[in-house]
Amino acid sequence: MKAVQMSEYGGPEVLRYTDVGEPVAGPGEALVQLAASGVNYMDVYGRTGLYGQGPLPTILGGEGAGTVMEVGPGVTAPAVGDVVAYTGASQSYAQRVVVPAWRLIALPEGISAEQAAAAMLQGMTAHYLAHSTYALGPDDTALIHAGAGGVGHLLIQMAKMRGATVITTVSTEEKAGLARGAGADHVVLYTREDFHEAVMSVTNGAGCQVAYDSVGATTYEGSLASLSLRGFLVLYGQSSGVVPPIAPLTLNAKSLFLTRPTLGNYTLTRDELEWRAGDVLGWIAQGRLSLRITERFPLRDAAEAHRRLESRQTTGKLLLIP
Repeated sequence: MKAVQMSEYGGPEVLRYTDVGEPVAGPGEALVQLAASGVNYMDVYGRTGLYGQGPLPTILGGEGAGTVMEVGPGVTAPAVGDVVAYTGASQSYAQRVVVPAWRLIALPEGISAEQAAAAMLQGMTAHYLAHSTYALGPDDTALIHAGAGGVGHLLIQMAKMRGATVITTVSTEEKAGLARGAGADHVVLYTREDFHEAVMSVTNGAGCQVAYDSVGATTYEGSLASLSLRGFLVLYGQSSGVVPPIAPLTLNAKSLFLTRPTLGNYTLTRDELEWRAGDVLGWIAQGRLSLRITERFPLRDAAEAHRRLESRQTTGKLLLIP
């Protein structure tokens, strides 16, 4: 079987297209022939060892969609031949992957494998951010960084579904157009304007109720300063670098909340997984949620996909096609 494997931590060049052993479904598992695998910033963190360095060699990737080829003992669903999608299982930079059966979601009518592979991680991340970490409502103003990125573009749309006012940051006029197209009420080109000043202007000095920050090192201080009394800073990524330790007293003046969530903790049960995936895939099928797949790379070109992602010039989802 072909896969993209890494034998050391480092830059994109450590990703090697090679032959690996054929995976076999064990108890409670299913073997999936992948039609597409999602590329996410968490894969970059895995490649560099930011989230810890486990045994090598290893295969990156935690999201994909395809056809069930076999099931292990004890699996009653899905069945062989079903087209499914998943996130939360490793080693998707490959032609085939073994996934816990309970993590697999059958695709609804009108959703392709590529759409599902592009939507599972980023779509459900946007879902838990807007519906659970801080449940947005019509009285809320949300600051969403990287509004033209994969999660940001979806999060803007979900925030608007819930009636919130959205302020978003982008780096170029092209990205500003994409953010406005997603429904953003106020778009800040951070290369020209201070986003904290923009938030305070829009909110008449009160600040926003929540800041969804995937950028990290270069934005977290401004995000904190932009919050209202009892506001929430939701740090869910660090594309510009790791956020340093924050002293609790920093939160004291406005009684602020700080959280660093992960999707795994918001899809702990089958019911919760089906709720989030069902909403996301259903909205895409109904045309209520716009999904942008901007580039598709052959599996062998995973290193180039990583270079594109790290350039921070992408405006949608990147896929690997086995």
